Amino acid sequence: MRGPTKHGKAVVVTGASGGVGRATAVAFAERGARVALLARGREGLAAAADDVRRAGGDALVVPVDMADAKAVEDAAQRVADAFGGIDVWVNNAFAGAFGPFTQITADEFRRVTEVTYFGYVNGTRAALRHMLPRDRGTIVQVGSALAYRGVPLQSAYCGAKHAIQGFTESLRCELLHDGSRVRTTMVQLPAVNTPQFDWVLSRMPGQARPVAPVYQPEVAARAIVHAAAHARRREYWVGGSTAATLIANAIAPGLLDRYLARTGYDSQQEEPPAGQNGHGRTGNLWAPADGPHGYDHGAHGRFDDESTASSPQEWASRNRTRVGAGLLVGGVGAAVAAGLRRRNGRG
Repeated sequence: MRGPTKHGKAVVVTGASGGVGRATAVAFAERGARVALLARGREGLAAAADDVRRAGGDALVVPVDMADAKAVEDAAQRVADAFGGIDVWVNNAFAGAFGPFTQITADEFRRVTEVTYFGYVNGTRAALRHMLPRDRGTIVQVGSALAYRGVPLQSAYCGAKHAIQGFTESLRCELLHDGSRVRTTMVQLPAVNTPQFDWVLSRMPGQARPVAPVYQPEVAARAIVHAAAHARRREYWVGGSTAATLIANAIAPGLLDRYLARTGYDSQQEEPPAGQNGHGRTGNLWAPADGPHGYDHGAHGRFDDESTASSPQEWASRNRTRVGAGLLVGGVGAAVAAGLRRRNGRG
C-alpha cells in the first residue's frame, strides 16, 4: 500500500458512500489519487474516507444532495480549493423506485429524476465550471444497460438513465465543436452487487434483487477508472449481459419487450425474509440509509455468493487494441495455414 500523495489526480466521485461509487473511490485511491467523496450519508462517507486512506489516497468528505444545484456548485468549489482543481469527475449518485409505474407517486417519480438525472446535470455543470477555464479534465457518466433498454418495475430510473445518455451525447458534440480538451465518456453497467437492493423504495411484495448474472462493484470500478484515463472513447460496456442486452435491443426490440414482460417481474425480486414484505419500503429516497440513524452499508450487497469478480467482456472492452491485434494475428495465421494445406494438397 502506498502512502497518501499530494500530487495525484484530483478526483470527485458522487454517490461515494456505498456500492459502485465506494468501490470506484477506492480504485482511484489505489492509484494515488486525491478523492473527494460526495454523497448524503455521513456514516457511509466517513467509512469510505477510511477505505480511501487505507488504499493510499487522500480523502475529502463533502456531504451533499446531488439534486440541489447550488449545493453541488458549492461542493465543487470546496474540492477545487482543497485540491487546486478537478481532474476527473465521476457522476454516479442515483435513487430508485421499484414497482409498476401506476404505483409510483408523482413526488417519488420526480425525486428519482431529480437525483438520478438532474444530479448528473448538476455535477456536470459544476465540473465544467472548473475544467473549461483550464481546458482539461474528464467527466465520466456511470450509466447502465438501462440507458438504452427500459425494463419493467424501474420506469423512473430507466427514464433518467435514458435522459443521461441523450444529455451526454449533446454535451459531447458541443465540446467537440468548441475544440475543447475536456472529455466526457459513459460507462454502461450490468447488474451489480450493491446495497441498493436493500434500501430501494419498493411497491412489490418480493424483495428487490439484481437480474442475473451479477457482478461485483470492483468490476465496475475498474472500468470507470480505465474510462477516466481513456476518455476519447465515447462509451464502454461492462459485462457480457450488457453487451447482449444492447445488441438484442438494437436488433429486435419488440421481441425483447415481450421477453421482459414475461420474465422481468420475477427476475427482479425474490422471497423476503420470514415475516417481512417488500411493499411500502421508502428506502433512501428521501433520507440516506447511512444517515445519522443508519449505518455504513459498504460497497457490496447481499449477493456475494452469486456475484463474479471478473468479466472477460469488460477486459476485452478495455483492451480493444490487443484483442483486435490478436484477432488479426489469428486470422493471418489461419490464412497462412490454409494456404500451406492447399499448397501441399491437404486442404
